[in-house]
Amino acid sequence: MLWAFLAGYVLGGLPTVYWFGALRGRAPRSLDAYGALSLIPGLMALFLDLFKGALAVALGEGIAGSPVGGLLGGMGAVWGHAFSPWLLFRGGKALAPGLGVLFAVDPRLLLGVFFLLAFLALLSRRPHPALLATALAVPLLAAWLGKTPAHLLFGLGVSLPVVLRHLGDEAYREPRV
Repeated sequence: MLWAFLAGYVLGGLPTVYWFGALRGRAPRSLDAYGALSLIPGLMALFLDLFKGALAVALGEGIAGSPVGGLLGGMGAVWGHAFSPWLLFRGGKALAPGLGVLFAVDPRLLLGVFFLLAFLALLSRRPHPALLATALAVPLLAAWLGKTPAHLLFGLGVSLPVVLRHLGDEAYREPRV
């Protein structure tokens, strides 16, 4: 099972935005795909990050031979993206691979996250705190849909790096829209 997590971590840590920036002749200071690149390379990096998350679930399941291995591989991908071993444990916000992982584990979980995020953003008119609250709700959603303790731990493992990477953002103190 440890190998499933480590394989997901290594795969999730691949710095696609950094590589796209290097191909364009500049090293991005920010690992935000659109801010560091332009629209088309940014979308390509986004889709590759989504794919990284989904692939890590399949890889983890294949390595461990059980669905729990897929959960661990997905968790590893999110942690690897947020704290990339290739970038001295700096990384992205882990949203794109996290969404890919949620889609691969259970599309209903991804749908629930989107609906909760939309509801909270409309209610508060502040998208960044709504994102943080939604990330904190992922363990409960995963446990409710998965109905096993492994899904609760999976939800914690996926949401914790997202929360850690977003806590220091100035955007959470922004005025209402």
